[in-house]
Amino acid sequence: MAQDLRNPDPAYLAFWRERHICTLTTPRPDGSPHVVPVGVTFDPEAGIARVITGKNSRKALNVLAAGPDGARVAVCQLEGKRWATLEGRAVVRTEEAAVADAVARYAERYQRTPLPNPDRIVIEITVTRAMGRG
Repeated sequence: MAQDLRNPDPAYLAFWRERHICTLTTPRPDGSPHVVPVGVTFDPEAGIARVITGKNSRKALNVLAAGPDGARVAVCQLEGKRWATLEGRAVVRTEEAAVADAVARYAERYQRTPLPNPDRIVIEITVTRAMGRG
């Protein structure tokens, strides 16, 4: 089911606030998909999903390899019959304020603050499509 990004279903948004492990799919340089479990936060007002990770992780390197315009990616979560996918263009953000904001959002959703990591970056996804059933 497609979700209207300007007016998403409240149950869909609530599902994105619950604690769920998600997957992130990024394209490898050869075009094949790389799928890994991650924590994701979604800011529907800004239309941005965020994943925190290390700067040398394969997912971050895949996004960087796509070039300055970013990589087309998808994040997904599911529980029983409920599922949600966000698609969009991802870039890597390294600014201290962007990383701190993403860590705070992660801590709120997942009810735990990640350990400090000087190599932490944010994969920031500008969402262009939302699908699912909350």
